[in-house]
Amino acid sequence: MKHLILLRHGQSEWNLANRFTGWTDVELSDKGREEALNAGRLIAASGIEPHYCFTSYLRRAIHTLNLALSSMERDWLPVVKDWHLNERHYGALQGLNKAETAKKYGDEQVHIWRRSYDIAPPALTADDERFPGRDPKYSALAADELPLSESLKDTIARVRPCWEELIVPALKLYDNVLISAHGNSLRALVMMLRKMTPEQIVSEEIPTGSPRIFTLTDRLEVIDDKYL
Repeated sequence: MKHLILLRHGQSEWNLANRFTGWTDVELSDKGREEALNAGRLIAASGIEPHYCFTSYLRRAIHTLNLALSSMERDWLPVVKDWHLNERHYGALQGLNKAETAKKYGDEQVHIWRRSYDIAPPALTADDERFPGRDPKYSALAADELPLSESLKDTIARVRPCWEELIVPALKLYDNVLISAHGNSLRALVMMLRKMTPEQIVSEEIPTGSPRIFTLTDRLEVIDDKYL
């Protein structure tokens, strides 16, 4: 029996400010840091000790993982950081206030950008300061790997190789794996684990700072799925 623990980062400063975040590298809020510490306490109390960890390139997920591991006294665990686990890229919406964006474009259009499966928000241009190619974190990526905007479908396609090539082998070797990432990259993993349809995954919500534990067979079939 194996366990995969999915943890969405704690509240970020831009969650608090109601802004589209995406790949923008913002810090956790005070509430987010407490959520991360509490998540670690919940995992420790569950008796399921992680042996190996994954996170994204974004500090809100990295810091959530660090705080959770500290609160369960497992700071020494090996951690793999992979950009494939980054949040969905919200393109030209990144940094904008969600309520103000709804006033400008209409509630229905913003809802489509946020909740549809295969429709991406307006794209950035490569000369925009928000373009990830200007960030040294992504200097090793090929041009076709640098998103200008992403739909949920695009995000799932990006996460899939990380699942197949890194996470699955880690689960087979280490049994209990913890992933600290983001709402949409975690939805991608949930979709793959639960074999959900596009219609099912668009209504899936993953709260901040709440550990979700999948109990799996040795063939990685889901036995149980619950939040702590």
